[in-house]
Amino acid sequence: MPIIDNAVYVNGERTANPDNLDETYEVLRARHGMAWIGMYRPTPAEVESVAREFDLHHLAVEDTLAGHQRPKLERYGTTQFIVLQPARYLDASEEVEFGEVHMFIGPDFAITIRHAESPDLGHVRKRLESNPKLLALGPLAVMYAVLDQVVDEYSPVVSGVENDIDEIEDQLFNEDANVSRRIYELSREVIAFQRATQPLVGMLAILRERISSEDERTLELHRDLRDVEDHVISLVERVDGFRSLLQNALMVHATLVGQRQNEETKALTEASLKQGDQTKRVSGWAAILFAPTLIASIYGMNFRNMPELLWPWGYPLAILAMVLLGLGLYISFKKRGWI
Repeated sequence: MPIIDNAVYVNGERTANPDNLDETYEVLRARHGMAWIGMYRPTPAEVESVAREFDLHHLAVEDTLAGHQRPKLERYGTTQFIVLQPARYLDASEEVEFGEVHMFIGPDFAITIRHAESPDLGHVRKRLESNPKLLALGPLAVMYAVLDQVVDEYSPVVSGVENDIDEIEDQLFNEDANVSRRIYELSREVIAFQRATQPLVGMLAILRERISSEDERTLELHRDLRDVEDHVISLVERVDGFRSLLQNALMVHATLVGQRQNEETKALTEASLKQGDQTKRVSGWAAILFAPTLIASIYGMNFRNMPELLWPWGYPLAILAMVLLGLGLYISFKKRGWI
């Protein structure tokens, strides 16, 4: 149902619950109070209806119909158009889900349009209705209450992200293969969180300037907005810190991966060197053994015309040649470290 709640307030009290938008307009004209129209994913016809009745600027209406807007504050005459990006932390998937809320705040109307489940504006309405003194301030009170609710709902998100970062720090030194992917995904969520929260600092400062702190009726509202602004500033600083921590975690991960690769390369190099040493030893001993084998094979060919076979000292000379040649090769290889 696009229209979630629709009421007309006079002096902070709910005086009418119209069944449709046309009735809301008639009651508002008759009682000169404030209309608070709460919508959830309204149809273009419903948005056009309130746009015609309250003379909403066509650019703001186009943004509302298109959706997917970044947080911003725009002023069109006496109407303020505010876009917020609420967020909530999903424990099951360990992800941050972002929504979108549009507000049209005019002299005698407050139109809130949600494009996601969060925030719970029904809770906001009940809280304001339980405080008629604040609600009597009109649309500005609605604007403050919605801003306050959105900022309050950021706190569980901050806690969830902080817990994820703690888990990532543990994963870094446990050599978890999936940690780099998790760092990247969480970094994207933190960047999106920054985009949702950072503009609020400037927006709240501007809104406070537009609300008089000299008027006794709006003085307390001015202070309340200042309190919300303080919370947002603290929130933004923490989120900025999260981004720095994740960048550092990514650098540490790259360093650890590099160290592991260096250690693996070193181990492979040492193994290769050992294998080379063994090859040298085998080759050296093979060469030493080849020398006497060569002499023996030459004189084992049994040709008739081999004068060395008839020498009286032929056999001792052959043995001596084998020993000297093998010894010479052994000394040479030993000096070179091959054996």
